Amino acid sequence: MADKPHLWRPSAALLTLKRRAELMARIRRFFFEHDVLEVETPVLAATTIPDPNIDSFSTRYTGPHANTEGLLYLQTSPEFAMKRLLAAGSGPIYQISKVFRQGEAGRWHNPEFTMLEWYRPGYDHHQLMDEVDALVRAVLHNGHVHLANSERLSYVEAFERYCGIDPLTITMHDLRACALDNDIRPSDSMPDDERDPWLDLIVSHLIGPRLGQRRLTFLTDFPVSQAALAQVNPDDTRVAQRFELYLNGVELANGFHELADVHEQTRRFQTDRHKRQLEGREIPPLDDYLLAALTHGLPACAGVAVGLDRLFALALGFSDLAEVLAFPIERA
Repeated sequence: MADKPHLWRPSAALLTLKRRAELMARIRRFFFEHDVLEVETPVLAATTIPDPNIDSFSTRYTGPHANTEGLLYLQTSPEFAMKRLLAAGSGPIYQISKVFRQGEAGRWHNPEFTMLEWYRPGYDHHQLMDEVDALVRAVLHNGHVHLANSERLSYVEAFERYCGIDPLTITMHDLRACALDNDIRPSDSMPDDERDPWLDLIVSHLIGPRLGQRRLTFLTDFPVSQAALAQVNPDDTRVAQRFELYLNGVELANGFHELADVHEQTRRFQTDRHKRQLEGREIPPLDDYLLAALTHGLPACAGVAVGLDRLFALALGFSDLAEVLAFPIERA
């Protein structure tokens, strides 16, 4: 630290931080005008998401009401607690919160980041995409980004357009060949017999960077295996009602027509927990409060999470999160 005395200073310019605050106020005004209630839920909780692709921070608590192990997790998303509010009858809600994910640092990642998440009872994912489109345009208004008309592209259409393959039917052999033929070199830990890691690799290297060029592109209808919290598409049970939003090759949002069936949700959680066990990774306990809320009844709804640091960076003409963060991890 002594040889880098400048690191006490914020990485974002003070004018940028003022503009960030203005954009945050614009978001809150948007939801006020759309009659969506702002809520707050705990950052620390007794469990966390079992998603095999996400690892959580944990800490220990030794005071009153501590659980047996005293273990608490910093949340990777406020989703589970917000769904408990929905089941209790909150109506449409949103939250701007700090969330935390292990092992994520770089130009577009920071282990602590700001997430906007909201839920709309009575909406499906198509209606929610309309509102996401309106919110993002409100944030970008008079900014550095001028957008053409938005685009909606299915997962299959994206693979066919940019790779010439059908991701739902291609063999593992041909899927690996597609990656290698495009000079994508997987890590040594990449499994040879699992489709989703290879599909994710191709999306991150070949497809994602080409989406949303000067427009908002919604990538829709993901494989069921990649949408543990979404409803299955009744017209094609191979895919689920999940979407992602891209702008200038950067993923900004992840949304779902939310799964409300407690038995199916439990089954999917157990599948994720089994994957983590096979990989020798920590297995968080099931969220009994969430499952109790689903048993009580989650209203039919759609929900979405938006990475605000990324959105603000694009809105202000930057290509690195450090430009809109006061103190990224290397200065924290």
